[in-house]
Amino acid sequence: MRLKHKPWAADYIQEHPDVIIPNPEHYKGKWNEVFGNDNPIHIEVGTGKGQFVLGMALQNPDINYIGIELFDSVIVCALEKIVAADKPSNLRLLKVDGAKLEEFFGKGDVDRVYLNFSDPWPKVRHAKRRLTHGGFLKIYENVLVDNGEIHFKTDNRGLFEYSLVSMNEYGMALKYVSLDLHANMPEDNIMTEYEERFSKLGQPIYRLECQFKTK
Repeated sequence: MRLKHKPWAADYIQEHPDVIIPNPEHYKGKWNEVFGNDNPIHIEVGTGKGQFVLGMALQNPDINYIGIELFDSVIVCALEKIVAADKPSNLRLLKVDGAKLEEFFGKGDVDRVYLNFSDPWPKVRHAKRRLTHGGFLKIYENVLVDNGEIHFKTDNRGLFEYSLVSMNEYGMALKYVSLDLHANMPEDNIMTEYEERFSKLGQPIYRLECQFKTK
């Protein structure tokens, strides 16, 4: 994702600590204090400009959502959308590295993980950076409830095939697979910015749902 440097982004982020939590490690194991309820928590790792996580929060008010994005110039776009939507009470953002989720969430804090249009890192030597690599799957398992799920969308067939193999080798249960999501679009599908763009170009969107098995 290429975005222009936004020198004002850091100040804008600091002006909205009610949306972008400045000290998320303080809430590990007690995210109910942030949301004021015990509703399920779904996180999106790599939330980008925020269209998906905001749409999901508005569609499902009884679920709490957390969008995770590391870079100021990216997360500030999501923040602007959330502010324009009057800051839904069931939505927060974290400006943190997705590889460090265990610093901010305890086992069982998260009910579902969304991965949407992640960087495919096509070179073999970069495989460990893929968000569906076994190393990341272990991180997700350590913060999810027992039998928690990962929902994954991409336009990249190579990454999709890799992810199917990776999750299978990890021992996850495959619950749903689509090789062309928009050919039979689910009514509740919330599209990301990338998804809209690729769909208009006629590219198929791949989607899967996988579940961890309680050991």
